[in-house]
Amino acid sequence: MPPAHSKRLGRELAMEFLFSCESKQELPGAAAFDIFLESVKEEFSLEDNRITRRARDYAVRIYEAVACNMEKIDEIITAHCRNWDIDRLSGVDRNIMRVAIAEMLEFPEVPPVVSIDEAVGIARDFSGVEAGNFINGVLNSVKDSGIGNNGR
Repeated sequence: MPPAHSKRLGRELAMEFLFSCESKQELPGAAAFDIFLESVKEEFSLEDNRITRRARDYAVRIYEAVACNMEKIDEIITAHCRNWDIDRLSGVDRNIMRVAIAEMLEFPEVPPVVSIDEAVGIARDFSGVEAGNFINGVLNSVKDSGIGNNGR
């Protein structure tokens, strides 16, 4: 059952799409996202309603923010994953953090603590409690360094 909140669903869709692109070694793009979204709608019998339309729009904003800032976001992740190489992270965990950091960098209307809480919830749903705890620590370190709410 998809989440009832459009932004949460948008974050999940963006993470899944970015993970899919990374797995296929493709660059994220609007056409590919439309194909991805259609497959998700079909697989999970998602209705075309206000929530899914808002979620799609939010997911597009997120993946565009990630795509435009991928190098910077990955540098931030690397700097805050002490003694842990970014390539050793699971693709799901890496893309959950990319989504949250993109929000911190490009979505001043979203408080960093909301991005962190959402990332932890998504990690627990998609990756497990331990991943959620790890992501929480990394993203709190990012927030404490001044990134977020225009602290870029």
